[in-house]
Amino acid sequence: MIDNKPVNFRDIGGINVANGTLKAGIFLRSGQLVDLNDATVDFLTDTCQLQTIYDFRSTKETTEMPDTTVPNTQWKHLDILADATANYASMNKMVENSGNAHQHMLETYEQLIVSSSAQTGYQTFMNDLIQEPKTILFHCFAGKDRTGFAAALILKVAGASDETIMDDYLLTNKLRQQANQEMLETYRDQITEQQAKEMMVALQVAPEYLLRAKETIQQEFGTFDNYLHQGLHLVNDYTEQFRKLYVK
Repeated sequence: MIDNKPVNFRDIGGINVANGTLKAGIFLRSGQLVDLNDATVDFLTDTCQLQTIYDFRSTKETTEMPDTTVPNTQWKHLDILADATANYASMNKMVENSGNAHQHMLETYEQLIVSSSAQTGYQTFMNDLIQEPKTILFHCFAGKDRTGFAAALILKVAGASDETIMDDYLLTNKLRQQANQEMLETYRDQITEQQAKEMMVALQVAPEYLLRAKETIQQEFGTFDNYLHQGLHLVNDYTEQFRKLYVK
């Protein structure tokens, strides 16, 4: 936690998008909300006036490392990679990984598009945004992959440029720098030097990961709009409804 904020925390609003500005103070993203101190809980409740938390982690992750309870907020669990054939986004997978972490992450981003659990999870998440407008925080373990794609999805629907979307995505590497080093030190005596290098790769994001998700959308659905309607089964005028609510 830095300045009483959760690790990798930021508001993705307040940016220029098509036909206006995405509202600030609505869409908050971070890493897991585990072992938060009182000051951080107060920040989320008083400063952010948080109403709903979306946890994209697996059931195993939420059971072993439950989120700190944040008063007056609703907690929703959406296991994004529950049935994915590749999932290297959790802490356990990062520690256990002994192969090519970069390639494994590319495969994970493909699963963020094609796995049924990801499609169902992101469908629920995106539908909630237009059916129950609230101040939300969405997160996974590191707040970089499952969360990173969700942020990119919101920004794309809002009409943000590809450059703006990538800038927010890559900001994770700066905001997680201290946390990544601390995690690496925690496991230093339990893993080999090669595993440590692979773990550091897995703890960071790379442009190629998000681009792989974009490429997979194009391969599977042809266009982003088709992905929204055929992959996530959102209503045909979803983008218009979203922008009416959140772009000013």
